[in-house]
Amino acid sequence: MSGGGLLVAGTTSDAGKSVVTAGICRWLVRRGVKVAPFKGQNMSLNSFVTREGAEIGRAQAMQAQAARVEPTALMNPVLLKPGGDRSSQVVLMGRPVGEMSAKGYHGNRQRELFEPVVACLEELRGTYDAVICEGAGSPAEINLRRTDIVNLGIARAARLPVVVVGDIDRGGVFAQFFGTTALLAPEDQALVAGYLVNKFRGDVTLLEPGLDMLRGLTGRRTFGVLPYAHGLGIDEEDGLRVSLRGAVRESVVAPPVGEDVLRVAVCAVPLMSNFTDVDALAAEPGVVVRFVDRPEELSDADLVVVPGTRGTVKALAWLRERGLAQALVRRAAEGRPVLGICGGFQALGERIEDDVESRAGEVEGLGLLPVRVRFAREKTLARPVGEALGERVEGYEIHHGVAEVLGGEAFLDGCRVGSVWGTHWHGSLESDGFRRAFLREVAAQAGRRFVPAPDTSFGALREEQLDRLGDLIEEHADTDALLRLIEQGAPVGLPFVPPGAP
Repeated sequence: MSGGGLLVAGTTSDAGKSVVTAGICRWLVRRGVKVAPFKGQNMSLNSFVTREGAEIGRAQAMQAQAARVEPTALMNPVLLKPGGDRSSQVVLMGRPVGEMSAKGYHGNRQRELFEPVVACLEELRGTYDAVICEGAGSPAEINLRRTDIVNLGIARAARLPVVVVGDIDRGGVFAQFFGTTALLAPEDQALVAGYLVNKFRGDVTLLEPGLDMLRGLTGRRTFGVLPYAHGLGIDEEDGLRVSLRGAVRESVVAPPVGEDVLRVAVCAVPLMSNFTDVDALAAEPGVVVRFVDRPEELSDADLVVVPGTRGTVKALAWLRERGLAQALVRRAAEGRPVLGICGGFQALGERIEDDVESRAGEVEGLGLLPVRVRFAREKTLARPVGEALGERVEGYEIHHGVAEVLGGEAFLDGCRVGSVWGTHWHGSLESDGFRRAFLREVAAQAGRRFVPAPDTSFGALREEQLDRLGDLIEEHADTDALLRLIEQGAPVGLPFVPPGAP
């Protein structure tokens, strides 16, 4: 018999579905429920590699951490990675299966994926007591409903109850709840059990008359009003307000242990991917992280990070057009620190041969590292473990580029020349000892009297954050009612709200 389940839908993108899903997972596992997250189809440039070598969305990996289970490809069977020009790489069960235009994908291809996605969900439900599913965008995208495999399409196939999340901080949440429900077909509406208000500021008693009127209009209750809270994002899809960096950017930066702060500038390259790499830097007391797109913004930076990108050749052209390439070359000549990660590492090399991603052929790199890159059709997906700066390092790799390192000092899988460092490894800075050693090197090269805190644990900070998400649900949602939904499904006899789907 299948376990219980719930679909967390949203009135819009970024309404808080990822956060609410993670919060419900953490609340349930603290109750002793064996729970797993699920998202049938994700569109994101932030991805993660599971232990079996499958690529999935980072949001689902973080939700798995909230549920205290190991992430697997079953939790995100379809991942779309935008590549520009209205096309995306389609990743199925953790492996890329080709590039496709939006029109091509939303035609026959998406319909073909429906049964495999439902099979993944049912496999999870056969293993876990509960599966908390995250929707995508809005379930009321009437132009896409016919081929939907992530919102009401999956809910109807699996008979999942649906809770719709709305961001009240944006305004118009009552219209969003009503309109979302009223644009669904009767069979879909029958699964929409009610609503969750997210990001509320102020006195909830002032909101309650509106919630009562909404119930009168739709016949559906509101399961909770979650307060606005800073820094509660997890690794979301593509917003810059993510994870621990969000917490630091929205609040006072913790004071440094030493006499100086350390300023980190991250080049906001096109198709930036896995920029969550810098979250571990932002978690350090006294480290200030900002995203930049002008060369003058590099002048006072102690460290410049060139992050991962889904388009290395496009990112190189952008760096040159903006004058950032010249600024990076000047920094290297002056012995000022630069770190390239994945696509950023490739861009710092001498030459790129790309007949796969951009199909641009041979392209000259910035020449800051003795590295030549050839793009392979097969994607490298790995979870390497190694050592650097005398410290153990764990990371993960997601790239088509194969690097030939021709010199320099060994640094993880890449190299270092003077103040310039490069590696394909994402997530390496989450290794606490290595991060501290790296920041000490950066501070010395930058001439800063910055001292890393001796006790910052990135893993512990992330656990605290996930517990805060669980607290939000436990303290501000009707958990008894949510548990009944998960175990028993949507209430029978929910009224139809006209006009329904056209």
